[in-house]
Amino acid sequence: MRYSLAILLSLFTAISLKAQDMPSINEDGKKLNKEKMEKRDYLPQIHGTIRGKYEYQPELNVSRFQVRNARFSLTGNVHPIVAYKAEIDLSDEGNIKMLDAYTRIFPIKGLTATIGQMRVPFTIDAHRSPHQQYFANRSFIAKQVGNVRDVGATIGYDFNKMFPLILEVGAFNGSGLTQQKEWHKGFNYSVKAQLFPSPNSNITLSTQTIKPDVTRIYMYDIGAYYNIMGLHVEGEYLYKTYRYDAFKDVHAVNCFANYDLPLKKVFSKISFLARYDMMTDHSNGNRNESGKLQIDDYQRHRLTGGITLSIGKKAFVADIRLNYEMYFYQDDAVPLESEHDKLVIEVMTRF
Repeated sequence: MRYSLAILLSLFTAISLKAQDMPSINEDGKKLNKEKMEKRDYLPQIHGTIRGKYEYQPELNVSRFQVRNARFSLTGNVHPIVAYKAEIDLSDEGNIKMLDAYTRIFPIKGLTATIGQMRVPFTIDAHRSPHQQYFANRSFIAKQVGNVRDVGATIGYDFNKMFPLILEVGAFNGSGLTQQKEWHKGFNYSVKAQLFPSPNSNITLSTQTIKPDVTRIYMYDIGAYYNIMGLHVEGEYLYKTYRYDAFKDVHAVNCFANYDLPLKKVFSKISFLARYDMMTDHSNGNRNESGKLQIDDYQRHRLTGGITLSIGKKAFVADIRLNYEMYFYQDDAVPLESEHDKLVIEVMTRF
């Protein structure tokens, strides 16, 4: 056992050191240049995100430490036009979850075809990896209303210089990540379009239809962001409706601003953040004992203020996030245990 661990550690170190000299391959892999291929182009890259946090709820006078993510992924190419990704979270709030497991093919320039287990292409904020999030806790759109990971296939096309547009369409089982033996008469579908009017701006339109139980649900999302002189401003709106009016329509909003101020010593920058997000009463599509769709998340508004201290020179590599969240509920709402006013201190490391 001791020798096996030593061998694995040596292999991990060798791969990591060689990967530093490799061409830049993002987490989704990329089409390689056949004319400049080298053996090292096929070496896998190891990525990881560790997020440890401390939370305190003054209203209840309770606190906790938590490993929010201990996520590892393996990416690379087996052919100039065939990439892969396998990702697992060893501690998603204490649970082990297999996240991504897919193959991506680049048949022609600009075209990608992906099959396997992945995040469904939908919204801006829900599609961010944990290390790319601006706040310690995700928005309501990213966590409750628009968060979907499933097994299926997508086709994407990047129009590149011809037109600043990336288009993705996909079909998915709709039964989640663990129920893959089931047969289906219909699928879930998603379409996402990203428009880049300028290098510093983005407009995203996406729609998705899912059927978690017996009721089909339709979602529509529009979002945009703009970057200028260290300032990132972003807004997103999601509308969710249920077939046959099985549940009242859901509205969700996420708006925030982040300003980066460069520093010269210890920290590379300090970021000042402010966010407003809200959601109306929401159902995941599950039925209660009477056969009606139940409320899984009660209507609420939230204000979040924060400071992020970045240690690394690159963004989203080594960050200390300090956030304070204030929740506002209606009188008849039943808040979840973790959805109260709270102070959050998080340390995020990315490799």
